[in-house]
Amino acid sequence: MLDDFFCGFRMRFSTNYTTSWINLEIEIAMGCTMSPILFLMAMEVILKAAEGSAGPANLDGGCSMPPLKAFMDDTTIICSKEGETWRMSVRLDDLMSWCRMEFKPKKSRSLSVRRGKVDEATTFTVAEQQIPIVSQEPVKSLGRWYDYSMKDTRRGAETLELASESLLAINKCGLKGKFKIWRLQFHAYSQTFMATLSLRYLLLHSRSNTS
Repeated sequence: MLDDFFCGFRMRFSTNYTTSWINLEIEIAMGCTMSPILFLMAMEVILKAAEGSAGPANLDGGCSMPPLKAFMDDTTIICSKEGETWRMSVRLDDLMSWCRMEFKPKKSRSLSVRRGKVDEATTFTVAEQQIPIVSQEPVKSLGRWYDYSMKDTRRGAETLELASESLLAINKCGLKGKFKIWRLQFHAYSQTFMATLSLRYLLLHSRSNTS
């Protein structure tokens, strides 16, 4: 049934000219209701197959965290030891290659912390390419910027800047009133909420560690 559903997916591009029809064999088809569900099911199998490569990451106060965390196609490896991180990354790379998918090292970041300080000497590779470290190239995930400072002192200001930019963009767009309200409710509010949600989580998490 799935073969019949996906076998007819074709696409073409138009710029100065229109290409011929191309069969879509990989990636997720935009607008397809089945593709995201099937992708999540496949990713869950991959993560379950890889999670045994490392034990839980040990945190302060006797707490631990699973070595793998994922949101859609964003995957985070959290390990207490460098060797476990290497084993996990190699295992994930092998599994992704088997599935005809691949990680993008340039869009990934690595962060190694030793005794509370960022260790810039430790780097990791995937697909035979080095992953940039956070101190070289900060990365944004779920509305939050991660950099070498490991601090959240600018999070409040960044959230205000994000909200201001969203409101200015809505005000300058050519949409009429009710459409601006729609964009405010379903875009600006959601974007700002994600930023404040991650901020609240980080504040609560830091308090629980210091209590």
